[in-house]
Amino acid sequence: MAISIGVVYLWFGFLKFFPEVSPAEGLAKNTIHALTFGFIGDQVSIILLAILEVGIGLLFVLNIFKKTAIYVALIHMACTFTPFLLFVEDSFVAAPFIPTLLGQYIGKNIIIVGALLTLLYTGTSTSRQNGLNKKKGK
Repeated sequence: MAISIGVVYLWFGFLKFFPEVSPAEGLAKNTIHALTFGFIGDQVSIILLAILEVGIGLLFVLNIFKKTAIYVALIHMACTFTPFLLFVEDSFVAAPFIPTLLGQYIGKNIIIVGALLTLLYTGTSTSRQNGLNKKKGK
């Protein structure tokens, strides 16, 4: 599951390095512009986002710093949902039940969030169980 998430992050992040190739470029620029009150320029913001996404993807694919990757990805995912609040008219035909195509594009990220939480809690519960088993002498 982690490798699948990593591949998606690598793929979508890599596209953002090339102007007007990513279908999410406009949305990403507008969202970052709104969240930073225009402090970060659009061209810089999309490159920073590309670096972040490719970095997350590499961590998952290489299976390093897994917990850190999960937390950073969860924060990133939280940010991907902000257009629902910032750009309601672009996200919904009739809020909150009828999303536009853009809203559907954003909403599908809930699947990634679920997968990230599964990775986080599966790893955590396994660690806890192993720790408990060692304490009990098992």
